[in-house]
Amino acid sequence: MSSRIRVVVAKPGLDGHDRGAKVVARALRDAGMEVIYTGLHQTPEQIVETVLQEDADCVGLSVLSGAHMTQFARVAELLKERDASDVVIFGGGIIPEDDKVELAKIGVAKVFTPGATTESIAAWVKENVTRD
Repeated sequence: MSSRIRVVVAKPGLDGHDRGAKVVARALRDAGMEVIYTGLHQTPEQIVETVLQEDADCVGLSVLSGAHMTQFARVAELLKERDASDVVIFGGGIIPEDDKVELAKIGVAKVFTPGATTESIAAWVKENVTRD
């Protein structure tokens, strides 16, 4: 079994903008992590199923459509239901400061907004996610 951190990068919902998610996925891979990119238009159920099938340590959700509160909350809820609440959830996108507080309450460990560097994202994952 690999000791490299396994990350699922996902685009929940109807948001069709995936350039940022692809850039982050590539940066995490280049930083030595195993990355599984789910592609566009994934349901929270599909994302959680991928996390479980891939034995991922964390999941990065990218939402630019404004649906971050419902999408992130549903992924967190499903992970808990599937006894996978140890999977670290982080996210990125256009997310207001006030919403970051609410997302933290439901279990989103970190939110990156436009302007975050790929280096800072990779460093955060390495510092906050461990491979069992």
